[in-house]
Amino acid sequence: MKQPVKLEPSFREKIWGATDLAPWFEPRAEKTGEVWFESQPPLPILLKFIFTSENLSVQVHPQDREGRPGKTEMWHILKAGPDARIALGFKQHISRERLRESSLSGEIERLLEWYPVQAGETYFTPAGTVHAIGAGLALCEIQQNSDVTYRLYDYGRPRELHLEEAVAVADRGPHPGPVQPVALGEGRQLLVRCPYFAAERLAFSSDCRYQPDPARFELLIVLEGCGDFGGQPFRPGEVWLVPAGSSRFEIRPRGGACLLRTYPPEGSTPDVPNA
Repeated sequence: MKQPVKLEPSFREKIWGATDLAPWFEPRAEKTGEVWFESQPPLPILLKFIFTSENLSVQVHPQDREGRPGKTEMWHILKAGPDARIALGFKQHISRERLRESSLSGEIERLLEWYPVQAGETYFTPAGTVHAIGAGLALCEIQQNSDVTYRLYDYGRPRELHLEEAVAVADRGPHPGPVQPVALGEGRQLLVRCPYFAAERLAFSSDCRYQPDPARFELLIVLEGCGDFGGQPFRPGEVWLVPAGSSRFEIRPRGGACLLRTYPPEGSTPDVPNA
């Protein structure tokens, strides 16, 4: 009988990371920028918590090509400082030449559309979107399981740029901005549905009987609250894999809980692990 399986976190040190990861994780001595949750065998969806004390580079991810996955992703904002912001797309369409030149000069910072962000918002970032995550943020990232990144600009930090590759794959126009959630009833909101993953926000105020999808795996990401999944205790900062065909189980929150749920969209052919 299949039951939810807790995935172990992997902490990744980054120069732009943070030491205060509360309330999801204990404080750490080194600057932690990313906390990954992976499974064996690997899933087509990768989960990360991201923490920033500095701006991340201006970058872009490629689309799928020749059997190699690209990187489409989404960000659900967990915590945001007073001036926290993210960049997505440009204020107006620019040419390839302008993109290359502005990346070298630093003008790209002024050409990008910077969005002030608040906890609870969601932003969808298709492959090809030029973007940057600003300082003072904690967010949950759901993405294709690929880590190909082309860096356009890095605020003078001595790291490699990938201008030719980035310019070749970049969408040089505006981005539509934050996602408008769609209410599904019973505390569920659809945040994103794309060819690579779907994501929902689930709010629980009382016990419920949860019926997993019989055909595909799911990942449950605990954002707020404690309780148990079928008798297994959960807390914020945990990610649980629910294998395809798992039995129904009780979700018992203690005083309420907020989760994200992500899964391969209908019609895809995911690599479904047998846990």
